[in-house]
Amino acid sequence: MHLNPYGEYAVLLAASLANDWPQDRDGIEQRAREFGMTMTFDSVSDDHARTRAVLDRWLAVVDATDDAARAAALNTQMAAAAAYPQLTDHDGEGWHLHYRDAGRSLPDVLEAVFSVGTALHLTERGMHRLGRCAASPCTNVFADVTRNGRQRYCSVRCSNRDAVRRHRARGGEPNVGLES
Repeated sequence: MHLNPYGEYAVLLAASLANDWPQDRDGIEQRAREFGMTMTFDSVSDDHARTRAVLDRWLAVVDATDDAARAAALNTQMAAAAAYPQLTDHDGEGWHLHYRDAGRSLPDVLEAVFSVGTALHLTERGMHRLGRCAASPCTNVFADVTRNGRQRYCSVRCSNRDAVRRHRARGGEPNVGLES
């Protein structure tokens, strides 16, 4: 049995690309494979730039100021990316559901995966489960997949660094030796 391929990995992949943008198309495809995508894609000369544009549209969803704005941005992205849902067995590993047409380019597939996966993530877990790191000056993206839904930082390192800053601010200790 295949579970929906547009789940948690979609937002984690998008966040990973946002936080560490690959230098070339091969880097994008390698990262997609690391996050569970098995399809092969024909290489097109503008894949890298077009995928960056897809990611920038997704970041507008991340940076939306409230739930309604987030939903509106995501609905616009899904309308542009998604096709009629369809069953496929493209990799010979079993039938599963896609929200895009077959034979699409890497950027087109990622737009569908990011938008539908983000919609599933936010509607199943909560509209607040996507954001930017709360540790200044970090601006990394996080997709909250925790049980309690209270993630505020992109990493344990940022969480710890912010906790130390808050502690020192309360105690009057100088921030000597902290990295920015």
